[in-house]
Amino acid sequence: MRVISGKYKGLQLDGFNINGTRPTMDRVKESMFAMVQPYLNHSVCLDLFAGSGSLGIEALSNGAKYCYFTDNSNDIIKILKSNLLKTKANNYIILQQNYKQSLKKFSTEKIKFDLIILDPPYQLCLINDILEFIVDNDLLTDKGIVICEYENEIVNNSNLFLLKEKKYGSKNVRIYSTKK
Repeated sequence: MRVISGKYKGLQLDGFNINGTRPTMDRVKESMFAMVQPYLNHSVCLDLFAGSGSLGIEALSNGAKYCYFTDNSNDIIKILKSNLLKTKANNYIILQQNYKQSLKKFSTEKIKFDLIILDPPYQLCLINDILEFIVDNDLLTDKGIVICEYENEIVNNSNLFLLKEKKYGSKNVRIYSTKK
């Protein structure tokens, strides 16, 4: 697993074989970030189910100003920290807590994001509930977007606009925006 593009291009990341994680395939990541490139420069990002940090690091590599990484596993947090040390970046925060605690924290502290990355464990079907929380708690900036990666879940949110949608075998990526 590696960083696909940007200033950290080619950087090898650990964590592709962590039990309980499912890394985003390189071709999916490359396509995903090509779709959101115009939104990345100087953005504040949230990688909500960070795992190894591959997606959030890709955002930082491509011009994001800051990234919050959230995961609740001790083992995964160790790998995430190791991967972030490899970048020599200092524009991030790691939160070791579950996604509900993180979302509540961001809501309480009135933190808004330009980009939110949602790549939860597929079998939990969490995306619709999280999208609803994001909208209800105003966690996106005026031009904010959400990237959703999922498999069998039926994803839909009438309060956000579907910007792009792409299918990669059994995997789906949808990108939602607060504005058309």
